[in-house]
Amino acid sequence: MSATVAVARQRRRAAWSAGWAEFRQQRAGLVGAAVLLGFVLIALLAPVLADADGLSVTRAQGGVLEAPSGEFWLGTDDNGRSVLTLLVWGARVSLLVGLLATVISMVIGTLVGLLSGYFGGWPGGILFRLTEWFLVLPFLPLAIVLASVLGRSLLNIALVIGVTSWTSTALLVRSQTLSIKERGFLDRARGLGAGHGHLLRRHVLPNVAPLVFANTALTVALAILAETTLAFLGLGDPTRVSWGSMLQDAFRVGAITTGSWWFIVPPGVCVALVVLAFTLVGQALESVLDPRLRQP
Repeated sequence: MSATVAVARQRRRAAWSAGWAEFRQQRAGLVGAAVLLGFVLIALLAPVLADADGLSVTRAQGGVLEAPSGEFWLGTDDNGRSVLTLLVWGARVSLLVGLLATVISMVIGTLVGLLSGYFGGWPGGILFRLTEWFLVLPFLPLAIVLASVLGRSLLNIALVIGVTSWTSTALLVRSQTLSIKERGFLDRARGLGAGHGHLLRRHVLPNVAPLVFANTALTVALAILAETTLAFLGLGDPTRVSWGSMLQDAFRVGAITTGSWWFIVPPGVCVALVVLAFTLVGQALESVLDPRLRQP
């Protein structure tokens, strides 16, 4: 048994090494990973980089919509708070909601896709029709309704985004499961007495996991964009600062018409950079995990 485990671990290490070597050849993916690492470090080090007292309206030390200066590098908002401080702490909320929503979306999509693809007949048909029903529903109106009903909190926003964005993952996993189900090694496992749970857990899921992993990076980008949209519409957590809430506040005070570009451009640029970075990483992972997408 120990020899078998050692061989399996050696194969995993070899696979990870080969995957990392292929990923390093994807320059766009490396750039995206570097940008993401920078934003993650900013989010983790927010208490060190910016004092949390700067988020309080009552402790604001600047004037209303002050232009960038030596004291306030990115100017101030309509309450006199440093835009740089809001930007640093907003990274935490935006990334946290995006990652949490992606986990919810991946779990639901993977489970529905596996079960609908593996089991035929009416169980698989019902799950597939459920996926199609969610697929045709417009995302934004459904998310707005759910966010209004559940309430304005970070957990609820992540739940709303996750529940409304799992269909693409389910369809991807279902199509791959239908292909894997017809392969010979599953027939041999069934002949040896393997049950449905064993087949799904030990044979089907490991084969669809690379696609799910690659799709995760793309889903995070969409989740962060969705959180920004909901916060911009005033459906975010009013007690937390995020990039979306910053854009909503900037729009509310007329930052564009007053020429206060420092209030609206930084959070917009941060959202664009994070979404682009996750997209680049996701495309690079797709190329690594799917040899058909590699350049000849």
